[in-house]
Amino acid sequence: MKFNQLILLLSIVAVTGCANRQKEAPAEQLTLSGLKKSDFQTEIGGKPVDLHVLTNVNGAEVTVTGYGGRIVSVMVPDRDGVLRDVVLGFDCVDNYVNIDNNFGATIGRYGNRIAHGKINVDGVSYELPQNNFGHTLHGGPEGFDRKVFDVVRESDQSVVLSYLSQDGEAGFPGNLSVKVRMTLTDDNAIDLQYEAETDRETVVNLTNHTYFNLSGDAGSTILNDLLMISADEYTPVDDTFMTTGVIEKVEGTPMDFRTPVAVGERIDRYDFEQLKNGDGYDHNWVLNTGGDITRVAATVYSPASGILLEVYTVEPGIQVYTGNFLDGTVTGKYGAVYGKRNAICLETQKYPDSPNKPDWPSPYLKPGEIYSSRCIYKFSVGQ
Repeated sequence: MKFNQLILLLSIVAVTGCANRQKEAPAEQLTLSGLKKSDFQTEIGGKPVDLHVLTNVNGAEVTVTGYGGRIVSVMVPDRDGVLRDVVLGFDCVDNYVNIDNNFGATIGRYGNRIAHGKINVDGVSYELPQNNFGHTLHGGPEGFDRKVFDVVRESDQSVVLSYLSQDGEAGFPGNLSVKVRMTLTDDNAIDLQYEAETDRETVVNLTNHTYFNLSGDAGSTILNDLLMISADEYTPVDDTFMTTGVIEKVEGTPMDFRTPVAVGERIDRYDFEQLKNGDGYDHNWVLNTGGDITRVAATVYSPASGILLEVYTVEPGIQVYTGNFLDGTVTGKYGAVYGKRNAICLETQKYPDSPNKPDWPSPYLKPGEIYSSRCIYKFSVGQ
């Protein structure tokens, strides 16, 4: 059976599962994004899963599930004050389980790629599962996006997700204790704060893999959206999407987003090798922000809705991915079919393959140290 046929079959099975779950559930109040909590209430691997709803004083709403530590929906106002869901995902936890995806997920232990699945930690070589052109991507095929996080509600606006990644999980050394605090602030921002501790030296690079479509119509492309990245440099990739190990200037190339440019303006310039290698944009930019959480790292603006997204981070890099591998075989919330370039991901992180690049910002964590990272996705109405 071909891969696309398999995905389509899984989609049909998962959608049927959601429909059955909805049919069995009694009438209940929906979230603003139209979700039923009962469609997310189950056990996975013997651990309970639920849908957690965050709201603020402005009436904005974010929903979160412990399965994969995922952001499921984000309702924010457009230029007319109409609340729109601006992220891709599913309306039932069964789909997250049965369809291969990382919509909205907390990514770990190592976000992005590790070359050939090989790392060296404290003088010991480790082999990790390879799941992407011979490399390890997003922690391998059983990364954090497939794990169940424990969720503790702090308030109407905040939850803390925790997970213990045991020594040897996905080939990584050390028992790694992870916490992610997700807060919907009163200025319509999602504040993601990560912490981790280990009992053996290991590598850590946590990020979030939400797929944004700021128009609120996930069946449309993001090619007309205006993208800005505060970066003079980026890390090129080869034809397996692996960083080449060099850092190059964006000046004079289609990688230059220092001022806002429509995502689609240069995305198909495959005469430029990097866009051919990435099948569009799927690259890490070296941020100019110097780890200052108060400086804007990137922005995306939708002319269709007027919604502006600003990204802030303490991390040195941001992976921008333009949904190049969405292929129309998956149907998500509201019956939207997710086609190529229907979303943009903005993953704040260490550079790809940093464990094998000693001159780049270090991803190593030792016992007694605390890994700390932060990313803020702030929504407003642009001009």
